[in-house]
Amino acid sequence: MCGKGPEAASLTSLTRYTLRAAAHHDPDPASALSTLNAVLHERYTGDGNPRYCTCIFGTVEPGGEHAGAVVRLASGGHPPALVLRADGRAEFLPTLGGLLIGVVPGAPIGTAETVLAPGDTLVLYTDGLTEARIGPGRDDLYGEDALYAFATDHAPAGPREVITALTELLESFGTLRPDSSAAS
Repeated sequence: MCGKGPEAASLTSLTRYTLRAAAHHDPDPASALSTLNAVLHERYTGDGNPRYCTCIFGTVEPGGEHAGAVVRLASGGHPPALVLRADGRAEFLPTLGGLLIGVVPGAPIGTAETVLAPGDTLVLYTDGLTEARIGPGRDDLYGEDALYAFATDHAPAGPREVITALTELLESFGTLRPDSSAAS
């Protein structure tokens, strides 16, 4: 979300409920994000106070007892999902073409699909993680390369282990500067 305080809370609420309604009418993730994009662009264009967000939205369809689950994700400017595979690999699931939601009408929405096998873990995160300022002077960004290395070191961890490891990672960053994007 852009901004802070009541304006960001209002945008969050509008985003959440618009996506729910859009997915009810058409569960295709790209279609739902296209609807959200149109709503935000119409609502906030020209009022001198633009509002936009990054967003990732998807569906999970069980593939049967042993077939895993099919995950379809659409993204509007959101960092790519990360998949920790049961065989120890980690991979980003890129959703190409996704622009910020609400900025331009008809923005291209990137879609990706993968199959999660038993033991695979899907990790969604905000840019606040990859843009967290680290290091002695807090001048370096954590970055996608570091996140990928972190994921590779932790694959094939399950959801609870990933949450614990990510919590410890974030705590290791210490107090974030108020102006860092990870704080917003």
